[in-house]
Amino acid sequence: MPTLTSTPRADGFHMPAEWAAHSQTWMVWPERPDNWRLGGKPAQQAFATVARAIAEFEPVTVCVSASQYENARARLDHPAIRLVEVSTDDAWVRDTGPTFVIDDAGEVRGVDWSFNAWGGFDGGLYAPWNRDDQVASKILEIERCARYRTEGFVLEGGSFHVDGEGTLITTEECLLNRNRNPHLSREEIENVLREHLAIDTVIWLPDGLYNDETNGHVDNFCCYVRPGEVLLAWTDDRNDPNYPRCQAAMKVLANARDAKGRQLTVHKIPIPGPLHASAEECAGVDIVAGSQERDPEVRLAGSYVNFLIVNGGIVAPRFDDPRDDEALAILQRTFPAHRVVMVPGREILLGGGNIHCITQQQPAPR
Repeated sequence: MPTLTSTPRADGFHMPAEWAAHSQTWMVWPERPDNWRLGGKPAQQAFATVARAIAEFEPVTVCVSASQYENARARLDHPAIRLVEVSTDDAWVRDTGPTFVIDDAGEVRGVDWSFNAWGGFDGGLYAPWNRDDQVASKILEIERCARYRTEGFVLEGGSFHVDGEGTLITTEECLLNRNRNPHLSREEIENVLREHLAIDTVIWLPDGLYNDETNGHVDNFCCYVRPGEVLLAWTDDRNDPNYPRCQAAMKVLANARDAKGRQLTVHKIPIPGPLHASAEECAGVDIVAGSQERDPEVRLAGSYVNFLIVNGGIVAPRFDDPRDDEALAILQRTFPAHRVVMVPGREILLGGGNIHCITQQQPAPR
């Protein structure tokens, strides 16, 4: 399929909101032993549970390596789950897969952002990452979708959310980090976002969740639930390191106006924990130079915001935490027309993210 030299906006394409109809959701099968404990077996069980939950609402395609194909096929036994053989470095398809865009005629294309493993050699989480940087183009090839490549502009899909009506929300902690696009100013970064996602307004939150190893991806902290309304991870505990981050985000959101001129309604959802990996869980991860080390002393960036909106449903993580039930009630109240399904999120969190991070929705042609 062709790599286009124009931009989505110039061609009449935009990124739809996550609640727009999907044709399918993409995932990647986890196996990297220096990130997923015990050779990835507990994570594979968790990913399979997520895939089956999504498959109750819409089709799922899972990218899997040749060596794991037979195992994954056996564990993903569902008529709505398709497997394709794709080589990857890890399983974070939100960040390595394409950002799909659509036009008024219903054609779907994809944006292929440059990927550097969340920081390259300045705080990145593993090396090399060249196979992960190829994932978006491979998915677009499989789907026969035309591709826009932002060569030299680093961005991950988890670092922004859009409302489908011209507004994008992100964090300064991530997009203005020196390990992403140090050669560009805030205005230049905004221009790339405007051209490739067809948005008009960028709302900049100062930071994401404390200790988020992606440098504060917004999808772990704050997301849209519908135009003009967002859901924000929240704590009232002044001793929690997330407290000043939540306060700063709320101040920005309270004063923001979206592309349609609306003031935002902010819903709060509690932050679980604090959660930590056990010494046993950390001991199950291979130690490899250049890869993120796992340490039971380090607080995990657990968040109920890290969910996926699917056709008619919400697939969200639970953590066997006292706040699980409250989070479920908030999600169900916030999405009254959707069926909320909570699935175990701890094993995914141990690898550094959650359900939104391991999925990528593909919009349905209208």
